[in-house]
Amino acid sequence: QVQLVESGGGLVQAGGSLRLSCAASGRTPSSYAMAWFRQAPGKEREFVAGVPWTGGSTYYTDSVKGRFTISRDNAVNTVYLQMSSLKPEDTAVYYCAARLYGVTQSRSYDYWGQGTQVTVSS
Repeated sequence: QVQLVESGGGLVQAGGSLRLSCAASGRTPSSYAMAWFRQAPGKEREFVAGVPWTGGSTYYTDSVKGRFTISRDNAVNTVYLQMSSLKPEDTAVYYCAARLYGVTQSRSYDYWGQGTQVTVSS
């Protein structure tokens, strides 16, 4: 079992920045690929960014490339999502997820956090 707890969400003006954190605990969380998803009201949950357990290659959905950066620190079992140049369309609940067998953009992850709200005002 792996437990995931997100933090860092909030209200920010368009053009601003936020950094989300996801603290992992439990069974060898550093062995898992990690990802951030988001879900806006009335929409499906979508992949935002992912990083393998090695912390090497990173993956992003097209709408956030150049604005968001995912990173992980296995020493403290935490993954981050640095979000810059935020837009109102980035408003959503952001979820952290863990998967044993590598990053995928599908929702087939083994563990999920409870989510943190990000609201971007225009």
